[in-house]
Amino acid sequence: MYIAIEGIDTAGKSTQISSISKYYPDAIITKEPGATNIGKEIREIVLSAKAQSKKTEFLLFLADRAEHIKEVIEPNMDKIIISDRSVVSGVAYALIQGEISETAIVHLNKFATGGIYPQKVFLLKLTKEELEFRLSQKELDGIELRGVEYLLGIQDAMIKAANFLKLDLITIDATKNINEITRIILDNMKNTNDC
Repeated sequence: MYIAIEGIDTAGKSTQISSISKYYPDAIITKEPGATNIGKEIREIVLSAKAQSKKTEFLLFLADRAEHIKEVIEPNMDKIIISDRSVVSGVAYALIQGEISETAIVHLNKFATGGIYPQKVFLLKLTKEELEFRLSQKELDGIELRGVEYLLGIQDAMIKAANFLKLDLITIDATKNINEITRIILDNMKNTNDC
């Protein structure tokens, strides 16, 4: 089973992946962008916010996604794969840029992934107040420096993206207790026939 943990920066994706992996020690833990050698270089470029064109940023994410599917996801489809971000983030970031049509975004992502999408997507959703607090506690990267409203727009776009791609989306209040969130994810994983 291939699942993705989604959410904007500081939502708690890494914490949840660490918690879930204790219950699935043989799971393949991966991420987008940056799980492959090429992906690591792409991630550095994207997070540095050096790209002047939003189309460039979109195409970089697509390149990473294609490599990730080929190198990590496809060879491990018989195992449990837990990914920090997925095609949902890629589509969400592209939607919010508004420079590429929704149809093109969906088609180009289908091309990059070969139509391989997570079977379940868990979105850790933050309130504006909680996001502001969490950002105030850390040094911000290039994406986070775009501001709270930008990040909340991405969060809304993630829901839209999952709907566009017809993915099984479970939205979880990211302000809940860590163990409670983990339990919700584990319960939903057990309820999936592909487990």
